[in-house]
Amino acid sequence: MKDETTIRYPQLARAVMQALAQVNPAIDALGLDRMLHHLVVLRASQINGCAHCVKMHTREAREDGESNERLDRLVVWRHVDDYTPREKAALAFTEAMTRLDDQSVLPELRAALREHFTEQEVAALGADVAMINLWNRISISNQ
Repeated sequence: MKDETTIRYPQLARAVMQALAQVNPAIDALGLDRMLHHLVVLRASQINGCAHCVKMHTREAREDGESNERLDRLVVWRHVDDYTPREKAALAFTEAMTRLDDQSVLPELRAALREHFTEQEVAALGADVAMINLWNRISISNQ
């Protein structure tokens, strides 16, 4: 029996899904720190309420050595000392790019990123945040 309540992206938009599957390896090739990647994609997924993505990215972060304590406190990253200034700059940018409710802060956040990241890392981070938001929306559309 066919499930009429979900969108069958892999079957109906196969070429799109195949193209999207190539984007994350291309972003990874830009050299963004893997542990930072985990924090960024997990935080965006938390904001977007994507249960599937939160579960997957939490598991992946743990597998790569991220501590349970830091993962547990990610939702309150501004209020704890668990994260470096570099990570906090990336998380602030991630939140702004995920919520998009106050775009006036973006120039300031980009400047803060450039204090801690190379131009290529800033580009990788921007692409990473954009892609996780896209993946969250595809996943959420089927929850």
